[in-house]
Amino acid sequence: MADKGSNRSRGSYRTAGVPVSSLLALFAHLLFIAITTLLLVWLLHFRDGLSFTSTNNLKLFNLHPFFMIIGFVLISGEAIMAFTTIPATRRTRKYFHMFLHFVGLGSSIVGLFAIFKFQHDTGKSNLLTLHSWIGISTVSLYALLYIVSFLVFFFPGAQNWRRARLVPWHVLYGIAVFFMGIVSAETGLIQKFIALGLQKGQEALIVNFTALLLLLFGISVGLVVLLPVSYY
Repeated sequence: MADKGSNRSRGSYRTAGVPVSSLLALFAHLLFIAITTLLLVWLLHFRDGLSFTSTNNLKLFNLHPFFMIIGFVLISGEAIMAFTTIPATRRTRKYFHMFLHFVGLGSSIVGLFAIFKFQHDTGKSNLLTLHSWIGISTVSLYALLYIVSFLVFFFPGAQNWRRARLVPWHVLYGIAVFFMGIVSAETGLIQKFIALGLQKGQEALIVNFTALLLLLFGISVGLVVLLPVSYY
């Protein structure tokens, strides 16, 4: 009886026979492409480009939103969805989930390095804004979650009952940190929008649409996790 009820529940989240979670995952993937495209257009066309070694410090600064938005927020969102949307064995999904989070963690470290180096090279102080406080807290919690998750879910000596008890907390903690990343990215874009004095024009529209699509991406990822998995 429980299985039948579960199947009815899963079946109710369908549109023309397609699981809603699958449609949301597809929508999130499309948002990934759109956000990446808008961000690259903004940084490469309007903001001088990207470089670690250029004498133009603005190119160094641009690496911060590049790695934090694409490498950290978007990739971590894909990592979250990968565990429930990839039609593969649980073991394969788990490894892919962990690998994408590793990429996200590495990107966040590079993104922080870029902004701290920019602040140092330009003689500016660090960690003075709400954006910076949320950002550094998010990366710290993300790194802590990754380390603990690796020890609990990948370390051979971890007990299965302990893993099972920690799964709900792992999911809750992960979603919370992911949305902290979304908030950090949004406040960063707002801060840059104001600093550049943008009001109207193509650049202003690109920054605003990037922020709007980031919000939609976060909502989509959250719904994919909440709704029944698509490969059932």
